[in-house]
Amino acid sequence: MLKLGIIGTNWITEQFINAAQETGKWQLTSVYSRTLQKAQEFGEKFNGDFEYFTDLAAFFAEGTFDAVYIASPNSLHFAQAKQAILAGKDVIVEKPACSNPTEMQELVALLEEHPEVFLFEAARHVHEPNFKAVTKAIEGLNVVQGATLTYAKYSSRYDAVLAGKEPNIFSPAFSGGCVQDLGVYLVYDAVVWFGEPDSVDYHAVKLPTGVDGSGVASLHYDGFDVTLNLSKTFNSYLPGEIYGLKDTIRMDHSSDLNKVELDDGNGHLELLSVAQKKNPMTAEAEEFAAVLNDKSSPDAKQLEKDWLVYAVLVNKVLYQLRQSAQIKFKADQTAAEIEEEKNES
Repeated sequence: MLKLGIIGTNWITEQFINAAQETGKWQLTSVYSRTLQKAQEFGEKFNGDFEYFTDLAAFFAEGTFDAVYIASPNSLHFAQAKQAILAGKDVIVEKPACSNPTEMQELVALLEEHPEVFLFEAARHVHEPNFKAVTKAIEGLNVVQGATLTYAKYSSRYDAVLAGKEPNIFSPAFSGGCVQDLGVYLVYDAVVWFGEPDSVDYHAVKLPTGVDGSGVASLHYDGFDVTLNLSKTFNSYLPGEIYGLKDTIRMDHSSDLNKVELDDGNGHLELLSVAQKKNPMTAEAEEFAAVLNDKSSPDAKQLEKDWLVYAVLVNKVLYQLRQSAQIKFKADQTAAEIEEEKNES
């Protein structure tokens, strides 16, 4: 049984713990929160005698967990993942794992110095059977002529933006915005299914906070484009499509892949999907546990390496999209720029 520590006491952490417990391979042991009350209130949702921490250094030094699940605000992922690696803890970090390629490359270098530690970016849909069914279907196409992928969901935090506030998920100080949130799913789709794009551009609708609320991205490949439609300021119910010659792979959603079909263009639909598990994070919890329980095997090491390669490439594309739209995070600032900012204030 793998012992699990968690950073972040929100709904997504609760969902991951439920998924982990469903697999029968994980045991929650350690909870970190900024306040003891919040940590204990979260722990009460689960059966067990847990360790509670309000100090991160103590959490990593004294916690009895094997792996940590990090679901804090985006801008904190890098520092906390780094702290975990140095403490010898395996890391599951919610997407996006890092704010920019500089942070990501530092983590990669640190992992090379600590080969006993594994790090996974929690791109949960990549591990689901229906995502893999799409991957296999693409391999069966004679030609790929493009794709249109959509993920647009109104954020409850957008109401605060409309009221003149700056919640974390819409703040450049916390590496927020649409492409850095829902966009991660779509970029993972494109990178895993089609590889690294030759170039990208992003036409973003910017918010007063300085980040994007919605936008349309184009990922340019040799001979075709992939269009990403994304938003956190409105809802869309458009399906996802991948275009062959006459045949089209049709998905009910570009992230929540409940139904996947292959349309041959002649009126025949082939169902490619299977029934999804109720908790969408179960598949990743199962695959992460399988790898961590077999860390010394070549197959497990190769899987961890392959997933990390995808994470690095997705991070690179997200950064390129932000650069195209001139969206800058506080995490992108150099030490000299931070010092200059301090002097000016």
